[in-house]
Amino acid sequence: MEGEAETVVGSCSKPCGPLEDYYIPDYILKPGAQQVLVDHATPCPIVVFINSRSRGQLGSSLIKTYRELLNEAQVFDLSKEAPDKVLHCLYANLERLKMEGHILAVQIWRTLRLIVTGGDGTASWLLGVVSDLKLSHPPPVATVPLGTGNNLPFSFGWVSGQHHSYKQISFILLCR
Repeated sequence: MEGEAETVVGSCSKPCGPLEDYYIPDYILKPGAQQVLVDHATPCPIVVFINSRSRGQLGSSLIKTYRELLNEAQVFDLSKEAPDKVLHCLYANLERLKMEGHILAVQIWRTLRLIVTGGDGTASWLLGVVSDLKLSHPPPVATVPLGTGNNLPFSFGWVSGQHHSYKQISFILLCR
């Protein structure tokens, strides 16, 4: 029934706190991870890709921040892990779990969102990877611009002409 908590299989290796709506269990992200019961589905799951080399290494500190706020397995450093491999593995695992009847996998497949943090080249790279996957339901992609010539967010009208500094939690909440 709508509004009732549904028990699903997942993993919450640490307290999820105020961002539990964005949390993805380990077993979804890492095939073969132990499955435990979770008392609710994740309404707004996100996966974060960060170019740690953008903007004078600011990306490295953002990796740490995102990993403290979310399941650290949801946050990928693009200098160490290619997004095509990460997303291919994630979607293959989601497909396998869906075929096995895992309710949470179906929910995440439908509602997954991606955040890419870096310059225009980084954003373009991730958008290209998502396009190449040829998914029937591609996830929305939000950009957090880092770097000197970030014109992509302005081109799409996502930001005004003024630069504002937002806390990362605020940005995550906007991804809903």
